[in-house]
Amino acid sequence: MRRVVSVFLPTWPTDRFRRRYAHRAPPWDRPLVTVTQDGSRRVLASVDAAARRLGLRPGMLLTQAQASVPDLATIEAVPEEDGQAQTRLAAWCLRYSPLVAPDPPDGLWIDIAGSAHLFQGEAGLLSDLVARIERHGVTIRAAVADTPGAAWAVARFAREQVVPSGCQAAAIAELPVQALRLSPDTVTGLIQLGIERVGQLAATPRAPLRLRFGDEAIRRLDQALGHEAEPIAFITPPDVPTAQLAFAEPISAPETLQRVTERLLANLCPDLERRGIGVRRLDLVFRRVDCLTQGVRVGTARPTRSVKHLMRLFTERLALVDPGFGIEDARLIASGVEWLDPAQLGLAEDLGGETADQSLSELVDRLQVRLGPGRVFRVQPVETEIPERSVQRVSPLASLGDLAWPADLPRPARLLAPPERVAAVAEVPDHPPAFFVWRRVRFRVARADGPERVHGEWWASDEEANLVRDYYRVETPAGDRFWLFRDAPASEGGRWWLHGIGEA
Repeated sequence: MRRVVSVFLPTWPTDRFRRRYAHRAPPWDRPLVTVTQDGSRRVLASVDAAARRLGLRPGMLLTQAQASVPDLATIEAVPEEDGQAQTRLAAWCLRYSPLVAPDPPDGLWIDIAGSAHLFQGEAGLLSDLVARIERHGVTIRAAVADTPGAAWAVARFAREQVVPSGCQAAAIAELPVQALRLSPDTVTGLIQLGIERVGQLAATPRAPLRLRFGDEAIRRLDQALGHEAEPIAFITPPDVPTAQLAFAEPISAPETLQRVTERLLANLCPDLERRGIGVRRLDLVFRRVDCLTQGVRVGTARPTRSVKHLMRLFTERLALVDPGFGIEDARLIASGVEWLDPAQLGLAEDLGGETADQSLSELVDRLQVRLGPGRVFRVQPVETEIPERSVQRVSPLASLGDLAWPADLPRPARLLAPPERVAAVAEVPDHPPAFFVWRRVRFRVARADGPERVHGEWWASDEEANLVRDYYRVETPAGDRFWLFRDAPASEGGRWWLHGIGEA
């Protein structure tokens, strides 16, 4: 299933100028526009957010804009440089997918069908993409849908980011007809007929539309709805190890795709060995007879060039490939590589076996492909008195060092994050409770141990300077064990919380 991200950069020329020439760029709250020559007239080519808020729009006469905003900052438009920078940004976005293309003048295409799992899903990928680009001072909006047309429309005219598969018709029905990437003359003609929304256009008989507007309106509508294919010319990563196969006849059988993948790996890995590198990210790109391109991406925890191991990873993902009416060629791209010293392989691999580290690394890779990278990790101790901060997630292959939890410091098997409020009654102040109510269930305390007093880390924040917790390990008559704490002495009105469950 195809899933395409449309990235919208509404103020790309001015954002790029502010980043490149920060020393002479006006403040962010002062309007900035780019200007170009249109015959004998000087007009605005693009405007930033501050200028747009003041009513300025691309195409407006410069004299009119300066009359409305006397302190307007202007720079000369350089569309060639903007396009080159946009291509460089597209190459940077190859970290998200092997299928990336510029969408001039203000966007990008990214086909993420084979790589979203590496970012914990489509929403996680979009959040990471938007956050990274915004940190560099670039305004961005992005949306993902089954078709490029629907993603383009939603990114520019709607608020949602992820259009569920098969729901593009409902997502764009209430959007203006401009969302279909129609020419200004076509948009004007449709509005004159009273057709202002995409849903109205979809419900209009096609023969009169084709007679009056030609094929443009119907073609763009069909592309957005997925009734007509829309190929995209994706960029090729520069100067990376690649293996490619073209086929005399289109292929489509799953077993044929597996044989092709294994052959590509067998062609690529010797090249990696000659260069002394191993792959950390590998992209398999198929081009279909209808010119649509599909990509599958796998990642590894450590650099490798083992054909057998990489084939196992691709086997998990090839089921997602839709060959359509057949695949014409396949390309394998080592888009992420690292130095791999032959000594790292070890004697066991030279003899056909596996070292313990290699076996663990390959297990981690297979789990990440199946479950997603965010769900495979190990926990590491942290030097802190606050229980919820005493562990942190690290890479599954990270070294834990010498730090360990004290053996004589009992802790429950499961911590609740965050702690949950309970109603508790203690027969004697500053003693463990006689019973407590948690999630509408009453628990009587048969045995208890404590308190263990924990103070806040005053060096971390001012709010923690007076933090005090008294922890108690309690057991019910049925043998259930809980870890409770009171967040202040009883005389100060401390409240009770449940922080842990299980053996303590």
